[in-house]
Amino acid sequence: MTRPATTLSDPTPERVQKVLARAGIGSRRACEELITAGRVTVDGVVVVLGDRVDPEHQQLAVDGIPVATKAGLVYYLLNKPVGVVSTAHDPEGRRTVVELVPAEPRVFPVGRLDYDSEGLLVLTNDGDLTHLLTHPRFGVEKSYFLEVEGSPGPAAIRRLRDGIDLEDGRTAPARVRRVQAAGTTSALEVTIHEGRNRQVRRMCEAIGHPVRRLVRTRIGPVRDRRLGPGAWRDLTPREVRGLYAAATASGPGSGHGSGPDPGPTPQ
Repeated sequence: MTRPATTLSDPTPERVQKVLARAGIGSRRACEELITAGRVTVDGVVVVLGDRVDPEHQQLAVDGIPVATKAGLVYYLLNKPVGVVSTAHDPEGRRTVVELVPAEPRVFPVGRLDYDSEGLLVLTNDGDLTHLLTHPRFGVEKSYFLEVEGSPGPAAIRRLRDGIDLEDGRTAPARVRRVQAAGTTSALEVTIHEGRNRQVRRMCEAIGHPVRRLVRTRIGPVRDRRLGPGAWRDLTPREVRGLYAAATASGPGSGHGSGPDPGPTPQ
Protein backbone atom coordinates (compact mmCIF):
# COMPACT_ATOMS: atom_id res chain seq x y z
CA MET A 1 0.00 0.00 0.00
CA THR A 2 1.26 3.48 -0.79
CA ARG A 3 0.08 6.91 0.23
CA PRO A 4 1.68 10.32 0.79
CA ALA A 5 3.64 10.50 4.02
CA THR A 6 2.40 14.01 4.83
CA THR A 7 0.46 16.73 3.09
CA LEU A 8 1.43 20.28 2.21
CA SER A 9 -0.65 21.44 5.18
CA ASP A 10 1.74 19.75 7.60
CA PRO A 11 3.88 22.23 9.60
CA THR A 12 7.41 21.25 8.58
CA PRO A 13 7.28 18.72 5.72
CA GLU A 14 10.20 18.18 3.37
CA ARG A 15 10.51 15.99 0.35
CA VAL A 16 11.57 12.50 1.38
CA GLN A 17 14.56 12.34 -0.98
CA LYS A 18 15.92 15.60 0.46
CA VAL A 19 15.76 14.29 4.03
CA LEU A 20 17.39 11.00 3.02
CA ALA A 21 20.22 12.79 1.24
CA ARG A 22 20.84 15.05 4.23
CA ALA A 23 21.00 11.95 6.46
CA GLY A 24 23.85 10.61 4.33
CA ILE A 25 21.96 7.81 2.57
CA GLY A 26 23.18 8.97 -0.83
CA SER A 27 22.82 11.65 -3.45
CA ARG A 28 19.39 13.14 -4.13
CA ARG A 29 19.22 11.10 -7.33
CA ALA A 30 20.16 7.86 -5.53
CA CYS A 31 17.51 8.53 -2.88
CA GLU A 32 14.89 9.09 -5.59
CA GLU A 33 15.80 5.69 -7.02
CA LEU A 34 15.32 4.09 -3.58
CA ILE A 35 11.87 5.66 -3.35
CA THR A 36 10.95 4.54 -6.86
CA ALA A 37 12.01 0.99 -5.98
CA GLY A 38 9.59 0.97 -3.03
CA ARG A 39 12.36 0.63 -0.44
CA VAL A 40 11.48 3.72 1.62
CA THR A 41 8.77 4.00 4.26
CA VAL A 42 7.48 6.69 6.60
CA ASP A 43 5.78 5.40 9.72
CA GLY A 44 5.68 1.98 8.07
CA VAL A 45 3.97 3.16 4.88
CA VAL A 46 5.73 2.94 1.50
CA VAL A 47 6.23 6.38 -0.04
CA VAL A 48 6.33 7.56 -3.64
CA LEU A 49 8.18 10.40 -5.30
CA GLY A 50 6.64 13.69 -4.28
CA ASP A 51 5.76 12.56 -0.75
CA ARG A 52 6.91 14.65 2.17
CA VAL A 53 7.97 13.82 5.71
CA ASP A 54 8.25 15.67 9.00
CA PRO A 55 11.79 14.61 10.03
CA GLU A 56 11.25 15.64 13.65
CA HIS A 57 8.14 13.57 14.30
CA GLN A 58 7.89 10.78 11.72
CA GLN A 59 9.94 7.60 11.36
CA LEU A 60 11.77 7.29 8.05
CA ALA A 61 13.25 3.91 7.07
CA VAL A 62 15.07 2.33 4.12
CA ASP A 63 14.69 -1.44 3.71
CA GLY A 64 13.10 -1.49 7.15
CA ILE A 65 16.14 0.10 8.82
CA PRO A 66 15.40 3.39 10.63
CA VAL A 67 17.11 6.54 9.38
CA ALA A 68 18.08 9.19 11.93
CA THR A 69 16.53 12.45 10.72
CA LYS A 70 16.05 14.70 13.75
CA ALA A 71 18.07 17.91 13.77
CA GLY A 72 21.08 18.16 16.06
CA LEU A 73 21.83 14.46 16.45
CA VAL A 74 25.50 13.61 16.99
CA TYR A 75 27.29 10.29 17.26
CA TYR A 76 30.76 9.89 18.75
CA LEU A 77 32.99 6.84 18.87
CA LEU A 78 35.34 6.99 21.86
CA ASN A 79 38.24 4.75 22.78
CA LYS A 80 37.68 4.76 26.55
CA PRO A 81 40.89 4.49 28.55
CA VAL A 82 41.26 2.74 31.89
CA GLY A 83 40.41 4.95 34.85
CA VAL A 84 37.42 6.73 33.32
CA VAL A 85 33.80 5.96 34.26
CA SER A 86 31.09 5.39 31.65
CA THR A 87 28.57 7.84 33.08
CA ALA A 88 27.64 11.48 32.59
CA HIS A 89 28.40 12.29 36.23
CA ASP A 90 30.34 10.51 38.95
CA PRO A 91 29.56 11.25 42.63
CA GLU A 92 33.12 10.24 43.54
CA GLY A 93 34.54 12.94 41.28
CA ARG A 94 36.27 10.57 38.89
CA ARG A 95 36.74 11.54 35.27
CA THR A 96 33.80 10.59 33.04
CA VAL A 97 33.57 9.67 29.37
CA VAL A 98 31.47 12.75 28.56
CA GLU A 99 34.45 14.90 29.59
CA LEU A 100 36.44 13.38 26.71
CA VAL A 101 34.04 14.54 23.96
CA PRO A 102 32.57 17.96 23.09
CA ALA A 103 30.38 19.43 25.83
CA GLU A 104 27.68 20.59 23.42
CA PRO A 105 25.36 19.16 22.42
CA ARG A 106 25.01 17.05 25.53
CA VAL A 107 25.49 13.32 24.88
CA PHE A 108 25.28 10.16 26.94
CA PRO A 109 27.22 6.87 26.78
CA VAL A 110 25.43 3.96 25.11
CA GLY A 111 25.91 1.14 27.60
CA ARG A 112 28.93 0.91 29.86
CA LEU A 113 32.52 -0.16 30.10
CA ASP A 114 33.90 -0.85 33.56
CA TYR A 115 36.27 1.65 35.21
CA ASP A 116 39.14 -0.79 34.70
CA SER A 117 38.15 -1.72 31.14
CA GLU A 118 38.94 0.09 27.90
CA GLY A 119 37.91 0.22 24.29
CA LEU A 120 35.11 1.39 22.03
CA LEU A 121 32.09 3.22 23.39
CA VAL A 122 29.38 5.12 21.52
CA LEU A 123 28.11 8.42 22.91
CA THR A 124 25.07 10.12 21.37
CA ASN A 125 21.97 12.19 21.96
CA ASP A 126 19.91 9.85 19.76
CA GLY A 127 17.52 8.21 22.20
CA ASP A 128 16.14 5.79 19.60
CA LEU A 129 19.55 4.33 18.79
CA THR A 130 20.48 4.21 22.48
CA HIS A 131 17.37 2.15 23.18
CA LEU A 132 18.11 -0.27 20.34
CA LEU A 133 21.73 -0.78 21.37
CA THR A 134 21.08 -1.23 25.10
CA HIS A 135 17.77 -3.10 25.34
CA PRO A 136 18.43 -6.81 26.00
CA ARG A 137 15.97 -8.05 23.39
CA PHE A 138 17.96 -6.56 20.50
CA GLY A 139 21.25 -8.26 21.41
CA VAL A 140 23.76 -6.36 19.29
CA GLU A 141 27.10 -8.18 19.24
CA LYS A 142 30.18 -6.77 20.94
CA SER A 143 33.70 -8.20 20.71
CA TYR A 144 36.42 -8.02 23.35
CA PHE A 145 40.15 -8.66 23.45
CA LEU A 146 41.05 -10.26 26.77
CA GLU A 147 44.27 -10.95 28.56
CA VAL A 148 43.53 -13.68 31.11
CA GLU A 149 45.59 -15.45 33.74
CA GLY A 150 46.87 -18.88 32.80
CA SER A 151 46.08 -20.83 29.67
CA PRO A 152 42.44 -21.93 29.27
CA GLY A 153 42.24 -25.47 27.92
CA PRO A 154 39.72 -26.83 25.39
CA ALA A 155 37.20 -27.67 28.11
CA ALA A 156 37.30 -24.13 29.54
CA ILE A 157 36.95 -22.58 26.08
CA ARG A 158 34.00 -24.88 25.39
CA ARG A 159 32.29 -23.72 28.58
CA LEU A 160 32.58 -20.11 27.46
CA ARG A 161 31.15 -21.02 24.08
CA ASP A 162 28.27 -23.08 25.46
CA GLY A 163 27.27 -20.75 28.29
CA ILE A 164 28.32 -20.21 31.91
CA ASP A 165 26.05 -20.48 34.94
CA LEU A 166 26.38 -17.18 36.81
CA GLU A 167 24.47 -15.91 39.85
CA ASP A 168 22.10 -14.01 37.55
CA GLY A 169 21.49 -16.95 35.21
CA ARG A 170 23.16 -18.84 32.40
CA THR A 171 24.93 -16.81 29.75
CA ALA A 172 24.05 -17.17 26.10
CA PRO A 173 26.54 -18.99 23.86
CA ALA A 174 29.58 -16.87 23.01
CA ARG A 175 32.11 -16.96 20.20
CA VAL A 176 35.60 -17.48 21.59
CA ARG A 177 38.92 -17.53 19.77
CA ARG A 178 42.36 -18.02 21.32
CA VAL A 179 44.65 -15.28 20.07
CA GLN A 180 47.92 -16.24 21.75
CA ALA A 181 49.52 -17.60 24.89
CA ALA A 182 52.63 -16.09 26.45
CA GLY A 183 54.08 -17.14 29.77
CA THR A 184 51.56 -16.85 32.57
CA THR A 185 48.81 -15.20 30.49
CA SER A 186 46.72 -15.89 27.38
CA ALA A 187 44.88 -13.64 24.95
CA LEU A 188 41.33 -14.41 23.85
CA GLU A 189 38.77 -12.77 21.60
CA VAL A 190 35.25 -13.12 23.00
CA THR A 191 32.06 -12.02 21.25
CA ILE A 192 28.76 -11.81 23.13
CA HIS A 193 25.34 -10.28 22.48
CA GLU A 194 24.34 -9.73 26.11
CA GLY A 195 25.18 -6.79 28.32
CA ARG A 196 25.12 -7.92 31.93
CA ASN A 197 27.23 -6.16 34.52
CA ARG A 198 30.89 -7.20 34.21
CA GLN A 199 29.69 -10.24 32.29
CA VAL A 200 32.87 -11.16 30.43
CA ARG A 201 34.99 -10.80 33.55
CA ARG A 202 32.61 -13.00 35.54
CA MET A 203 32.57 -15.63 32.78
CA CYS A 204 36.33 -15.87 32.84
CA GLU A 205 36.47 -15.99 36.63
CA ALA A 206 33.99 -18.87 36.51
CA ILE A 207 36.38 -20.97 34.41
CA GLY A 208 39.33 -20.13 36.67
CA HIS A 209 41.08 -17.62 34.40
CA PRO A 210 40.49 -14.07 35.72
CA VAL A 211 40.81 -11.14 33.32
CA ARG A 212 43.88 -8.95 33.61
CA ARG A 213 42.98 -6.65 30.72
CA LEU A 214 39.74 -6.15 28.77
CA VAL A 215 39.40 -4.09 25.58
CA ARG A 216 36.17 -3.75 23.62
CA THR A 217 37.14 -3.91 19.96
CA ARG A 218 33.79 -3.96 18.14
CA ILE A 219 30.21 -2.75 18.58
CA GLY A 220 27.97 -4.33 15.94
CA PRO A 221 29.74 -3.54 12.64
CA VAL A 222 31.82 -0.67 14.07
CA ARG A 223 35.57 -1.11 14.61
CA ASP A 224 38.51 1.28 14.66
CA ARG A 225 42.02 0.00 15.38
CA ARG A 226 43.56 3.43 14.74
CA LEU A 227 41.67 5.32 17.45
CA GLY A 228 44.05 5.89 20.36
CA PRO A 229 43.11 5.70 24.06
CA GLY A 230 41.10 8.77 25.05
CA ALA A 231 40.57 9.79 21.43
CA TRP A 232 37.17 10.15 19.75
CA ARG A 233 35.72 10.77 16.32
CA ASP A 234 32.33 11.23 14.70
CA LEU A 235 30.65 8.09 13.46
CA THR A 236 30.04 8.18 9.72
CA PRO A 237 26.47 8.05 8.37
CA ARG A 238 27.24 4.55 7.11
CA GLU A 239 28.33 3.45 10.60
CA VAL A 240 25.20 4.92 12.19
CA ARG A 241 23.08 3.10 9.64
CA GLY A 242 25.08 -0.06 10.33
CA LEU A 243 24.29 0.17 14.05
CA TYR A 244 20.61 0.62 13.33
CA ALA A 245 20.79 -2.34 10.93
CA ALA A 246 22.53 -4.52 13.53
CA ALA A 247 19.86 -3.81 16.14
CA THR A 248 17.03 -4.28 13.66
CA ALA A 249 18.43 -7.63 12.49
CA SER A 250 19.04 -8.80 16.07
CA GLY A 251 15.57 -7.99 17.34
CA PRO A 252 12.87 -10.42 18.46
CA GLY A 253 12.37 -13.33 16.13
CA SER A 254 15.43 -12.61 14.04
CA GLY A 255 18.17 -14.42 15.99
CA HIS A 256 21.32 -12.72 17.14
CA GLY A 257 24.29 -11.34 15.33
CA SER A 258 26.02 -8.16 14.33
CA GLY A 259 23.35 -7.61 11.71
CA PRO A 260 23.58 -7.39 7.94
CA ASP A 261 26.09 -5.19 6.23
CA PRO A 262 24.04 -2.11 5.37
CA GLY A 263 25.60 -2.28 1.93
CA PRO A 264 27.28 0.49 0.00
CA THR A 265 25.72 3.87 0.35
CA PRO A 266 23.88 4.65 -2.92
CA GLN A 267 25.78 7.14 -5.02
